[in-house]
Amino acid sequence: MALDLFSFDPDDDENTSSPTASTPAPAPAESAPGATAENAYSISDLTRSIRDVLESTFDEVWVAGEISNFRSPGSGHLYFTLKDASATLSAVMFRGDASRLSFPLKDGLAVLARGPITVYEARGQYQIRVVEMRPRGQGSLQEKFEALKRKLDAEGLFDTDRKRELPVFPQLIGIVTSLQGAVLQDFTKILKRRAPGIRIHVRGVRVQGEGAAPEIVEAIEAFNRDREVEVVVVARGGGSLEDLWPFNEEIVARAIAASAIPTISAVGHETDFTIADFVADLRAPTPSAAAELVSREWDEWREEIAALAQRLERATRHSLVERRSQWERLAQSYVFREPRRVVEQMQQRVDDLTELLRDRLRRNVEDRRHHLEKLLLRWTAVDPRDVIVRRREQLTQWEARLRALGPTATLQRGYALVLDDKGRIIRDANPKLVGKDASVRLARGSLSVKVLEASPPNPDQRV
Repeated sequence: MALDLFSFDPDDDENTSSPTASTPAPAPAESAPGATAENAYSISDLTRSIRDVLESTFDEVWVAGEISNFRSPGSGHLYFTLKDASATLSAVMFRGDASRLSFPLKDGLAVLARGPITVYEARGQYQIRVVEMRPRGQGSLQEKFEALKRKLDAEGLFDTDRKRELPVFPQLIGIVTSLQGAVLQDFTKILKRRAPGIRIHVRGVRVQGEGAAPEIVEAIEAFNRDREVEVVVVARGGGSLEDLWPFNEEIVARAIAASAIPTISAVGHETDFTIADFVADLRAPTPSAAAELVSREWDEWREEIAALAQRLERATRHSLVERRSQWERLAQSYVFREPRRVVEQMQQRVDDLTELLRDRLRRNVEDRRHHLEKLLLRWTAVDPRDVIVRRREQLTQWEARLRALGPTATLQRGYALVLDDKGRIIRDANPKLVGKDASVRLARGSLSVKVLEASPPNPDQRV
């Protein structure tokens, strides 16, 4: 927006009318303070009048709001801002009233405050002088902040193992920030001083207020679509919790987490923390610190390269000295001084080894031959054919013995076997056998008989 600048000189003749000599200037009429230029208010008088109106109108009131920008200097007085969704009110609580507080104050705390409305004349600012305060539960913004932080932490978006290393020598850096303000100027100034060869692509966005979060998301996604920059820096200056709130929005956090390009969050001052800080690959305390983190001062690189060059030169010189000394030792060695004699010795050594190999081969063959002869003698001593003949002769002898001792041979000598009707051998002359059938087995054939009489054996009778 272009502004038309102009100046106004109250002493310019064209802007004043002087009375003529014949017409005397009329006397100023009586009017209320501030009604005419001649009766203008002084700033102090006007401020004092406004204070009187406010203090007489709002003797003491209760207001509900959320604390932000809380300060507690050494004087013991407390300074803060009370805010709701659309307005803010400056507040002060002097030491005497603050000493009666039963709970600590902090940013994001929702409270009920009682006190008169007054004016701080030095700044021309109206405020509430709090004389009593009660907690009203946690502030809505702080509550949203903690809830989203817990949710994303549970999803693993804050895990250190998903954080990526930044490139050591980035050539092109993308920055998402406001085109107004000192952030961009400070960032570029530091880069020009430390690493003037690094280029910057800037995507201007709103960093505060309604609609800021979608613009930040779009800028991050645009950098990822183009895939030209090597690092994306999301930056803005300090402010209250509500000022920094776009960087606590879930859509911004997820856009940073989904970025394929390493990200740096540089939002607010060193004491400010946003959800973007926890999700980004690296948090910078301030935008200026981000410029230093993403670049290394070229003078440092020059000094390090110079030191490495000196080390390389010393190492090369030392290596050359070592190689020259080694070459001199080799040049003075027997191999290079008498190469023919070395070859002759090698030839003689080859002959010696050849004879040794032949001798060992010969002895090895003889040893194998002797071993084979021993095995043949051993196998001859245990020839299985002789064993079979001996075993056959033994079987023949056992067969003859069995025939001589068997029942058939006994029957051939005139003996007989008597069997009852069930085929069992009868050994005793039992009277129970009388009248029963029996069979007599002879050497040749058998007889069927009936037992007519059974005579028990006489104890004195001998067979």
